[in-house]
Amino acid sequence: MDQKAVLHSALRQVRQDLVGKLDGLGEYDLRRPLVPTGTNLLGLVKHVGAVSLGYLSVVFDRDPGCDLDAWHGEADDDDLWAKPTETRQVILDLYTHAAEVSDNTIEALDLSHPGAVPWWPPERRAVTLQRILVHLINEVARHAGQADILRELIDGQAGRFPNDPSLSDFTAEQWAAHRERLELAAQAAARQA
Repeated sequence: MDQKAVLHSALRQVRQDLVGKLDGLGEYDLRRPLVPTGTNLLGLVKHVGAVSLGYLSVVFDRDPGCDLDAWHGEADDDDLWAKPTETRQVILDLYTHAAEVSDNTIEALDLSHPGAVPWWPPERRAVTLQRILVHLINEVARHAGQADILRELIDGQAGRFPNDPSLSDFTAEQWAAHRERLELAAQAAARQA
């Protein structure tokens, strides 16, 4: 597999990891803010869709196929939450569209293809497709990690998908005991500091 295929595969994987966190949840759980900053699952998916679309269309003078301003909104955080009128399906359609446009751009251009990120400072604005792919993999993986925590707070589901073999096969009681062991270790370390 060449370098572009490796990067593209990594981007596809983290995109799937993020959107998979929505599976099986109702509207309230998809949208509810669970941390002080208001981070929520559907907002993360909306944000990643809008951002990916911008980076892999505008930056390389390609048509995004939709009005990006409608997704970013007027306030700085408008793309980080779903308005009541923006259904799950509307957000998922944006996410799917963004993935298709992104995939087409990646397939059409070489890793060394130049682009310009108009919203970055002038000294960093000039980029290549490779630089943007690395940036997006990091961005989407960060948000997928946030989604992991949010989903665990909502219903206890952890891992990349239900029954993820990379996690310990603990019962609820074993997880509670594990958490208690970590709490005691944290308290002991704090006392020693």
